[in-house]
Amino acid sequence: MLLTSDISPWLLRWSAAAPAGATALDLACGSGRHLRYLAEKGMRVTGVDRDSAATAPLQALAEIITADIETGPWPLAGRQFDLVLVTNYLWRPLLPQIIASVAPGGWLIYETFAHGQQSIGRPARADFLLQPGELLRACAGLRVVGYEDGFESAPGEISPAAVNGRFVQRVAAVRAASEDEGVFQRYALPRP
Repeated sequence: MLLTSDISPWLLRWSAAAPAGATALDLACGSGRHLRYLAEKGMRVTGVDRDSAATAPLQALAEIITADIETGPWPLAGRQFDLVLVTNYLWRPLLPQIIASVAPGGWLIYETFAHGQQSIGRPARADFLLQPGELLRACAGLRVVGYEDGFESAPGEISPAAVNGRFVQRVAAVRAASEDEGVFQRYALPRP
């Protein structure tokens, strides 16, 4: 069983996005810490990663697709999920496909490194760092219910001048279930 300290606090915060029985996509899932968590919650999970050795132990938990999504074709053409999760991964040409993979009524939970990270460590290349507001712009057409862009201190550190931590940008967004859904749909905001 995974410890919640192993799971992105952003994903834990938006637990309404991960109901049992729903479908989930963990893009660039790596060794599967979030995939395992979603499967333990009773979700039907699909994981995509190019590293077949890392995903081999996940075969019994989820549908695993081994694909190099940066150089090959999008392996999920026409598929949509109730939850699309992306953590610590950015490949800008895929942003439209990622957004299109969110089913009506579904959630996008996206979190990765942001501009400023290059001043403290890796990743340092601009290709892998979101620019201010970039994730918000990518989510046009979805209803953003949560967004953060700033410096996250490491656990136990409280100061932005802290030695450890990271610059991060994250969004929780929902695709309307129907065109009639309107502005009165209630999305519960998590309590601190």
